[in-house]
Amino acid sequence: MSRHLEVREVLRRITVSARTLLDAEYAALGVPDDHGGFAQFVVDGVSDEQWRAIGPLPRQHGVLAAMLHEAVPQRLTDVRRDPRFGGWPEAHPELTDFLGLPIVDGEEILGAIFLANKRGPGGFTDHDEELVRILAAHAALALTNARLYERSRELTLAGERTRIAHELHDAVSQKLFSLRLTAQAAAALVDRDPARARAELAEVSRLAAEAADELRAVVVELRPAALDEDGLPATLASQVEVLNRAHSARVAFTADGVRALPAAQEEAVLRVAQEALHNALRHAHAATVTVELRGTAARGAVLRVVDDGRGFDPASVRRAGRHLGLVSMRERAAAVGGSLTVESAPGKGAVVEMEVPGG
Repeated sequence: MSRHLEVREVLRRITVSARTLLDAEYAALGVPDDHGGFAQFVVDGVSDEQWRAIGPLPRQHGVLAAMLHEAVPQRLTDVRRDPRFGGWPEAHPELTDFLGLPIVDGEEILGAIFLANKRGPGGFTDHDEELVRILAAHAALALTNARLYERSRELTLAGERTRIAHELHDAVSQKLFSLRLTAQAAAALVDRDPARARAELAEVSRLAAEAADELRAVVVELRPAALDEDGLPATLASQVEVLNRAHSARVAFTADGVRALPAAQEEAVLRVAQEALHNALRHAHAATVTVELRGTAARGAVLRVVDDGRGFDPASVRRAGRHLGLVSMRERAAAVGGSLTVESAPGKGAVVEMEVPGG
């Protein structure tokens, strides 16, 4: 567990290890959020098809809530007979004997791990509970380490963006200040010294060109390096893989017949894909998200992001003043000569499609 630095992979390792160690039919690990649900929920022993059929993530209730709120182990002969049991979705596997423990770091409850349906007679034992307790202690260390690593990456990225912002502000602000003064001087000289006015206007042109160069340099620096090194399909595939590991939702990517696009179009497609994925995973709470990138006969490309989340009414979103990034996505598409369409309805998921002409 300690060798892995991504939180999602650490959670998966803990869950698989617990199920194997105790010879249980099912194992799961939930990391709570601040809204009565789970930020992440990892299962082992359930097929992808069955997991999709189960539906949305569980809420913090019943026995799960007891582990998260009271920080005490739960060992039950039959979870269905516990007075806190509130049922489960139709596609959910039938659980009987149950063993669950919180994962604790100091006074903070990081999550809860539980197992069900121990193979063989007798159910879970005191020894099983002690094994899970030891595993949970190791899991707390590994999960804390992974969280710190991911946080350090976020801080590094934030620091780099701040540095670039300062450089942009200093360099371009100086150029624009000089540009303004020179333009004012040229305006004052137009009538009494046309020759000097022309010279000042030439300086205005030079300063404007330098400011444009500064802006282009910053844009190049902000452009994801992976696009330059790996191209759009590989970059999207890599980001989708990371999201698939980091979220309980299944996130998949396919690409077909995509040729290299102009740099501005590739970045626009990547940014729209990121925004659509963010909406699907953070706002729509989708269980499945698919990202498709395919080439067109005209050497362009079509991006299609489909989720099975809660959906929304686009007209209501606009009236409420919430945009879910829709405005910026449309602006990005239009800026590179492309188009963007969004289809959604409450309870029906969403489809975001972007087409760019290529070059």
